[in-house]
Amino acid sequence: MIRPCRDSDFQKIWAIINEAAQVYKGIIPADRWAEPYMSADKLRHEIAGGVVFWGWEEDGELSGVMGLQEVQDVTLIRHAYVLSRSQRSGVGGRLLAHLLVAARSPVLIGTWADAHWAIHFYEKNGFEVVTSQEKDRLLRSYWSVPERQIETSVVLADAVWRAKRGSC
Repeated sequence: MIRPCRDSDFQKIWAIINEAAQVYKGIIPADRWAEPYMSADKLRHEIAGGVVFWGWEEDGELSGVMGLQEVQDVTLIRHAYVLSRSQRSGVGGRLLAHLLVAARSPVLIGTWADAHWAIHFYEKNGFEVVTSQEKDRLLRSYWSVPERQIETSVVLADAVWRAKRGSC
């Protein structure tokens, strides 16, 4: 079942992110990798900045999380992670579908350019990669990420955003 994450879920959210992010090791640029992938302080900062996490719970155990963040005139899907043992079971798709219904504005998603499996997942769910120039503008406007991450990322947009802005 999908449910909003609670303060008491913090350690589990952090654990899910860091376990699931291991797939990026050796894929994303080495200078963007850290151990743990996301520090507890960074996660606290993201939550304080408005990222609201939702989780997939089965048998009393969270196995996937995905964040929603309203920024200016868009909604960002942030930090989408599913434990490796639960991947390819529909958890990510169900979380994404739930968050898309909850979104009150056009939806954007950023991910690593070399994470082809993630890009494919979002494309399969109706998102399209925006142009490189548009990606740079969007990442600077709606995210707080370093230039190196802008260089090595893509942004995907939903149909609502594309209809409002024209083609990607």
